[in-house]
This record gives sequence, structure tokens and C-alpha cells, in this order.
Amino acid sequence: MQVGGNAMNQAQFELPSGDVLAQVSGHVGLITLNRAKALNALSLSMVRDITQVLLAWQSDDTVKAVAMRGMGREGAFGAFCAGGDIRFFHQAALAGDPQLEDFFTEEYALNHLIHRYNKPCMVFMDGVVMGGGMGLAQGASLRIATDKTKMAMPETMIGLFPDVGGGYFLSRCQGALGEYLGLSGQMLNGAEAVFAGLADVLCPSADLPALWDNLPNMDWQNADSALQQLTQAYVDATKAAKAHTPAWWNEQFNSVFALADVQTMVSALAQSTDELSAAALQALRKRSPLMLAVTLEQIRRARHMGLADELRMERDMVRHSFHPAHLQRGPAHSDTVEGIRALAVDKDHAPKWQPLRLEDISADMVTPFFQSAWPVHAHPLRHLADPAA
Repeated sequence: MQVGGNAMNQAQFELPSGDVLAQVSGHVGLITLNRAKALNALSLSMVRDITQVLLAWQSDDTVKAVAMRGMGREGAFGAFCAGGDIRFFHQAALAGDPQLEDFFTEEYALNHLIHRYNKPCMVFMDGVVMGGGMGLAQGASLRIATDKTKMAMPETMIGLFPDVGGGYFLSRCQGALGEYLGLSGQMLNGAEAVFAGLADVLCPSADLPALWDNLPNMDWQNADSALQQLTQAYVDATKAAKAHTPAWWNEQFNSVFALADVQTMVSALAQSTDELSAAALQALRKRSPLMLAVTLEQIRRARHMGLADELRMERDMVRHSFHPAHLQRGPAHSDTVEGIRALAVDKDHAPKWQPLRLEDISADMVTPFFQSAWPVHAHPLRHLADPAA
């Protein structure tokens, strides 16, 4: 990999996979996710490439800022990242491939790196931004959404939970909005992402190429001034988005999703006759009852945790998701592998959740997800640390 060089020349980085492109232009490090056919779904090699580049730039004085985008099927900015490569998850879990463990350890460490990066990091969240894509985006210092943004944390649909720091950033949404987004997998457009506090700026997708191309020409010696200059034209649109409550959210929903458990939420939704409640109820009933309960517990715990501890908790949770030994099941019979099978492998959209009903979920099914498989000194994310409060 080539590092450094004349700051005003373009320095190209040679990366192993070809699915991540990186270069330094001017004083800006530019990263492009280049797996367009898979909507830039993250592989282990992509996680490693991004980490390698960010670590190199972190200690390179010629790099003053970093920007990240996705490559679409029809050119740049058509999609950011659809998440992790769930087909790989399915195959690796059934084969006992240790790279599955490596993927989550290294992905969560990358999420932490972005959140705690020592230089301005801009993410252009055009098109699909889901799951692992949210993990790359939510730690950035400037999160740019567009009129084409399609944002969600839909993990409960595949029998997983909103990971990649999802507990951390969802729990910091207003009221019980994070509970709703994590449980239901509600899709957000760009304006709704700004409302939810999951994007900082709303701008037209058509403006992105010019913004990206101009980044190397800006004065990054004063990063705050450069960021303000970059976003100035979109201040009014962003303010309007922050002030506009989406059609699918209201005070009644805020009260429902603040209730003590998912079964109580479902009962409350079932007693309402409006279309919004019916749609939310339908969404919840399609998801893994067990992982709904786990997700709610995750978000409630995460609200009082720092990022490093929250990511360590998620690493514990994902181990139990694929290896639910406390339920006397192996990977093949986990809700996670079953959910991926139904959605992405066999595509029958008929997962056989265990248990099938929320009423059959007990605390002793949920609590072990939060018990670590490792002693503190051996935890795979033991080295993550947050700044002192």
C-alpha cells in the first residue's frame, strides 16, 4: 500500500480486494465502496481494507479530512452500503468458518475507529444505507443524506439485532424513536433521517458529484470552516427536515414504544384501529419474537453505556445469535441463520422462528445474550476505549 507522497498530487492506494478504492487528493483521503452489484455489502476483506486505509491516514499529516461514498450500479452515489454480506454469514455459520467471528470483531472495531477518528470524516449516504452501512456512517463527523437515501436497521427481519453500534446510536434518538426503528426496521428517507438525528445534512443527490470533486480544492487547514462551507447551501432544507415529523411517527407511537416489553407494545398496537398501528403491528409480527425481545433489551441497556462497552456487548450478543447454546441449539437452528435462509438463500420469506410467539419468550431466553463468552482480559474487543468523560 502506498502512503504519503506529495499532498497536492493524487496518491492511489493498492488494496487487495478491489472492492474498496482509496486515494489521497489534495489534503483529503477519499474512500469508495466498489462492490456495486452487491449494493456494496461488506465482506471481511472490505472491512480490512477500510480499516487499513483509515489507520494509515490517521497518522499521515498530509491528510486533513476523510470522505466515504458508495459506487452505484449506474455510477457513483447510487448506493452507499446495504450492510454485511449475509450470504457469507449463512455459509460461514453452517460451515463453522472462523472468519465469521473475525468479521464481527473487525467490523465493530472499525465502527469504533470511525466514531473516534481524529480527523473530520464525511459520509455521503446516497441510496441504500442499512446495517453495516449504518455502522460506517453513524460515527462520521458529517453524515450527508439525500432525496434518494433509503436508511434502515432491518436486522430483526433476519433474526438478528441492530448491531454495528446500533444500540448506541438508536438509543440516542429522541424519545422512544430508537426502539421503534430497531424493532420495526422502518425505512427512512433523507429528510426522515435528519429528523431522527441519523443525518446532519440534507442535500439533493444530483449535487453529490460536484461536492465530492471539490473536496480536494477546499482549505482543510481550518476543518470547521471547510465543513461549514460544504454544507452552507443546505442549511434551510436541513432545518425544515429536522422540524418535520414523519407521517409514521406521533406521540401515541412514542408512548407505545416506551412501554416495558414488546408483548405489551404489540397489545397496545392491536387495540388501536388506525392504519399506522396496524402497519407497525404487521411489521413486528413478521420478525423473530426472540430477537425483538433481545433488541429491546439491547437498546435500553445501550442508552446508559459508552460506545466501547456497547460494542463489546454487541460482540457478546452476536456470538450468542449464531451459537445459542443456552437454548440448546447450534448455528443451523438459530433464528439468525434461519432468518437469513428465508430472506436471502431460499427466499421463501417464511422463517420458522423459535419460539413462534412473543408470549413464549422468557427472561432466561433473553438474558444470556448479554453474558460474555469471554473473560474480560480475553474479550476480542478488549482494546477499545473511549475518551474520559
